[in-house]
Amino acid sequence: MPVYAVAVRIVKVPLGKRSYEIKIGTGLLARLGGECRKLGLSSQCAVITDSRVGRLYGAAAVNSLKAAGFEPVRLTFPAGEQQKNLTNVESCYTQLAKHRLERKSFVVALGGGVVGDLAGFVAATYLRGLPFVQVPTTLLAQVDSSVGGKVGVNLQAGKNLVGAFHQPRLVLCDLDALQTLPARELRAGLAEVIKYGIIWDARLFGRLERQMARLVTNDTAALAAVIARSCEIKAEVVGKDETEGGLRAVLNFGHTVGHAIEAVSHYGRFLHGEAISIGQVAAARLSRELLGLPSQHVERTIQLFQTAGLPTRLAVTPGLQRRLLNAMKLDKKVSLGALKFVLARRLGAVEFGCDVPDALLKRTLSQLNT
Repeated sequence: MPVYAVAVRIVKVPLGKRSYEIKIGTGLLARLGGECRKLGLSSQCAVITDSRVGRLYGAAAVNSLKAAGFEPVRLTFPAGEQQKNLTNVESCYTQLAKHRLERKSFVVALGGGVVGDLAGFVAATYLRGLPFVQVPTTLLAQVDSSVGGKVGVNLQAGKNLVGAFHQPRLVLCDLDALQTLPARELRAGLAEVIKYGIIWDARLFGRLERQMARLVTNDTAALAAVIARSCEIKAEVVGKDETEGGLRAVLNFGHTVGHAIEAVSHYGRFLHGEAISIGQVAAARLSRELLGLPSQHVERTIQLFQTAGLPTRLAVTPGLQRRLLNAMKLDKKVSLGALKFVLARRLGAVEFGCDVPDALLKRTLSQLNT
C-alpha cells in the first residue's frame, strides 16, 4: 500500500505539569531531533532500540538527533517479547554508566511495545529517573503501550510484574514506520484498536467493522484516523486515572486471560495482540453471562477479530486450563487473592472490578476450543 503524506494530528495527554503531546503523521522520525530540541532537553541522550528496529530506523533517529545538536549513543538488545527482562535492563544501565549519562540526559525509546516498556523502565529507574521520548514503530505501540506512562519488564512468573509509572515527554507516531511492519504485527496492533471500540466508543467499533479491509492492507489515511481516536481515548482515561486506581482498569479488557496465555506459552507462540484477541473473546462471553452483554454484540466482537485475521480460539486441554488459572493468580489485577475482571455491559460501556465465579471462568476457558 503506498504511503501518502497526512497532516500531523496532535493528541494531548492532560496530566498537569507532566502533560505531553502525541503527534501522529508521516515523516516524523526525521523531525525527532527538532522536536526534542523544542522540549529543551539536555544534549546527552541514549537511543534504546532492538536489533530489528535498529537496522531499519536506528541510523535515521541518531542522525536526526545529531543534526539538532544532541550527542546520542545507541543501545541495542535482541528483538522479541522474551527479551523484555531484567538482564537486558541491567545491560542498559551498564552502558548508560559507561557513556556517563547524567540526570539531565534523556532516553529515546525507538521500537515497538517491548522496546518502549523496557526503555521506559530504564529511564524511570536509572539515576532515579531520566526524561524519555517514545518513538513507537508498531501499530500496537502507537495506540497503546507508548501512551500513559506504564513501563516495565516481565518475570518468568508473569508479564509486567516489575514496573513503574513514568510519563514520556513526547510521543512521535510516524506512520511511515508501519510500512515495514509485518502483516502479522499490524493485525496484532488492531486487537488493541478493537478494544477501544468495545470499552469506550461504539461508533469506533462500527467504523472498524466498515473499514477493516482497508486497515489490514495498511492504508495510511484509514490508520491515521483510528490511531488518533485510540490515542484520544487512552489520553482521556489516563488523564482521569494516571496510576490505575480505578477507571484506568478498563484498558485491561481481555488482558487477564490474554496475559496468562502469553505467560504459559513463554512469550513465544503468540504476539501480545493475538493473545488479547483470544482474551477479549473470553471476556465478551463472560460479559454475556454476568452483565447481560447481548449475544449479538458477542458475535460481532468475535467476527471483527476474525475479519482482522486474529485468533479467537485456543485448544484448552485440562492441563493448559490449570496453567492458565495459575498464571492468572499472579496477574497484577489480583486483589486480596481474588481476580478482578473488566466486563462489558454493551459495546462502548464496560465495568471494572468484576468478580467471576471459578466455575464460570473454567467453563469459558474450555469454550475457547469452539
